[in-house]
Amino acid sequence: MKKISVVTPCFNEEQNVELLYGAVKELFRKSGAYDYEHLFIDNASTDGTQPILRRLAAADKGVKVILNTRNFGHIRSPYYAYTQAYGDAVITLAADFQDPPELIEEFLRRWEAGAKVVLGVKTNSGESGLMFAVRKFYYYLIDGVAEVKITKNNTGFGLYDRKVIDELRKLDEPYPFFRGLVSELGFETARVDYFQPERKRGLTKNNFYTLYDIGMLGIINHSKVPLRMAVFAGFLLAALNLAVALGYFIYKLVFWNSFSVGIAPVVIGLFFFSSVQLIFLGVLGEYIGAIYTQTLRRPLVIEKERINL
Repeated sequence: MKKISVVTPCFNEEQNVELLYGAVKELFRKSGAYDYEHLFIDNASTDGTQPILRRLAAADKGVKVILNTRNFGHIRSPYYAYTQAYGDAVITLAADFQDPPELIEEFLRRWEAGAKVVLGVKTNSGESGLMFAVRKFYYYLIDGVAEVKITKNNTGFGLYDRKVIDELRKLDEPYPFFRGLVSELGFETARVDYFQPERKRGLTKNNFYTLYDIGMLGIINHSKVPLRMAVFAGFLLAALNLAVALGYFIYKLVFWNSFSVGIAPVVIGLFFFSSVQLIFLGVLGEYIGAIYTQTLRRPLVIEKERINL
């Protein structure tokens, strides 16, 4: 029998992990066609998540658990878990039930049909319309600037063949953008559309910083367009500034006695160009920060304990 690894990253998900474990176990029990393991990686939860995982692992050897020494973030910890899964295929599944477990059956069908990557793609979501629109805009933005085709409206939820995971293990990425790396590898991909339900239990761990972090990471790691935009904007604004200066000069010569330039254009121009400079200094800083992270070569996570592995 082929073995499937289901990987679930979690942090303070005491209300969800046992229910998710039960849902996945029942799904594979009904199928009967696969051997499976369920790998949970816990990012140093401060609630009752870890005791629940210990109990599940003690009762079921198919439950594998990695406990981190601290919270290593929403990017490094899940990626590390994918590299520790050795099934014939790896399925990523969030702990909050916003990734519907019932889609696993369709993922497996597409995989058996030959797809090396099967991605769940959100057609709509139970979250607020504004937040869904913001996410959708970001996906279109990164699709437009990235050097590889990144599937829009996919959070990473999907199935990945063992060959894909083996290739990811070869990469030395201390702060990886998982979706971008999968696209970089170029394996045949299938998509499964779904409606993303809203979270019913517990609180989301995403905030403005985490969303900005992963959003900027996707752009910086897979596109040089922002840097090129800075160069083009510099030329464009310099030409605009020269044209305005010549216009003012000619107008002053023609209407020498009646035209008063005033200080307002100077103040407005100063603040405008200062803002543009700060924006592109920030962009440059993001690229430098990414280089700095790469050169540190720190491990993705440090394990405190692993159970049944």
